[in-house]
Amino acid sequence: MRIFVTGASGFVGGAATEKLAAAGHDVCAMSRSEKSDAKIAALGGKPVRCDLEDVTAAHIGDAEAVIHCAAFVEQWGPRDAWKRYNVDGTARMLAAARDAGVKRFIHIGTEAALFHGQHLRGVDETYPLAPHSPYPYSSTKAQAEQLVRAANAPGFETIALRPRFIWGPGDTTLLPVIEAMAKSGQFMWVNGGRAMTSTTHIANLVHAIELALTKGRAGEAYFILDDGVRPMREMMSGMAASRGITLADKSVPGWVADAIGATCEMLWRTFPMKGEPPLTRFSAMIMSRDAILKDDKARAEMGYAPVISVEKGLRTL
Repeated sequence: MRIFVTGASGFVGGAATEKLAAAGHDVCAMSRSEKSDAKIAALGGKPVRCDLEDVTAAHIGDAEAVIHCAAFVEQWGPRDAWKRYNVDGTARMLAAARDAGVKRFIHIGTEAALFHGQHLRGVDETYPLAPHSPYPYSSTKAQAEQLVRAANAPGFETIALRPRFIWGPGDTTLLPVIEAMAKSGQFMWVNGGRAMTSTTHIANLVHAIELALTKGRAGEAYFILDDGVRPMREMMSGMAASRGITLADKSVPGWVADAIGATCEMLWRTFPMKGEPPLTRFSAMIMSRDAILKDDKARAEMGYAPVISVEKGLRTL
């Protein structure tokens, strides 16, 4: 199949590009620099120079499917960054894909699109999105998924996959942050790391992406998860151990973390503070709220099942 991938220089897009190219698919990928060109080529893809702000049907060419992984996932940035990339960028990708005659548009969403500060417990895909969430990442990813699912039409099928806590080899987001904070002495748990979480190993997500090329009901969303639910502390400690790092026992209550995150954001927005705040509202919230999700729908409708267990994933990390 001819496939166009966005975000191929990142964790998810890169893993998808490598696996799909190895499986014999003709993979082209959005690239914004010579460095990205080289990385995409090394993964087996063909770089196409464009970005989410200028992509057109000509860039997508004759691709039959688009896998939209690119997003602004940073905890901190310019006020308009999340909307520019997550909402406007997704709208532009949808328009370009439709104009190019793409048949299937796969959007990599997130459970964060449901968060407005609450716990998620026993949640399936009927749970409402949070397009007005106070957290920019959550609100813009919810709005992006709404655009994707609303664009579904005969001849142009759209589908959203929602992983949670993506981890595994090649992680460019979560593990590097844990490692940097631990080495600087800044790391501490929120509520002792007791929050329960579903997780998604990168191999399981890439497997679901492969399935979604031909399976899953158009216009629908699907949680893609590992088997089981674990405390945040167990997962993050296991990941840190793969780098020879033991995480400190220091902890703060959830309400204190929320207050610190809000205060840091206010200070960094009000005054010309250098760098990023040590804690944001979103980070504090994610570390202290349960996210217990159900993937029955993906298993029933897509034939999804994890290809790697959490235990094996941690051993091989």
